[in-house]
Amino acid sequence: MAKKCKACRTPFEPYSTLQVACSPACALVIGRKEATKKAANEAKAKRRWVREQKARLKSRSDHLREAQQAFNAFIRARDAGKPCISCGNLPDDSGLITGSRVDAGHYRSVGACPELRFEELNCHAQCVRCNQHLSGNTVEYRISLVQRIGQEAVDWLEGPHEAKHYTTDELKEIKRKYRAMKRELEKAAA
Repeated sequence: MAKKCKACRTPFEPYSTLQVACSPACALVIGRKEATKKAANEAKAKRRWVREQKARLKSRSDHLREAQQAFNAFIRARDAGKPCISCGNLPDDSGLITGSRVDAGHYRSVGACPELRFEELNCHAQCVRCNQHLSGNTVEYRISLVQRIGQEAVDWLEGPHEAKHYTTDELKEIKRKYRAMKRELEKAAA
């Protein structure tokens, strides 16, 4: 019974039922393909194992930092194209020396009020100059914040809040949530 060669796809008469190549040259081609495929699978498994081991070594502070990065990236994507909430300038990358790049600036700082770290009403796009060099430029930030979200919401932000102690699983979920929200914003913008 004739078979098709797995390498060159030409019909041939096999000597045994296990023969898949019509010639030694085609057998070498098949062998090399299988060896390459096996090596790729082993490399993929090794990368997965290394990634899992690194994830197991992460501390709570590593997860907190990653969740904060995902949240800040979402805020920058949400407020893309809006002016700096403090000074009203449109940030762009042309004036990096003067500090016009965009940060995710918290009205109530993470150090002063860590329970509002992941509160979307507390964080808006802010130029680097206002956020880092002018310590948040809070007076101007508050004036613009009242216009943007209303006096009642600002009063709530300035009020007392219950402390939050995030677990590692909660931080992983926050990171996943804000990465997904950022992807949705980018997909909608495209």
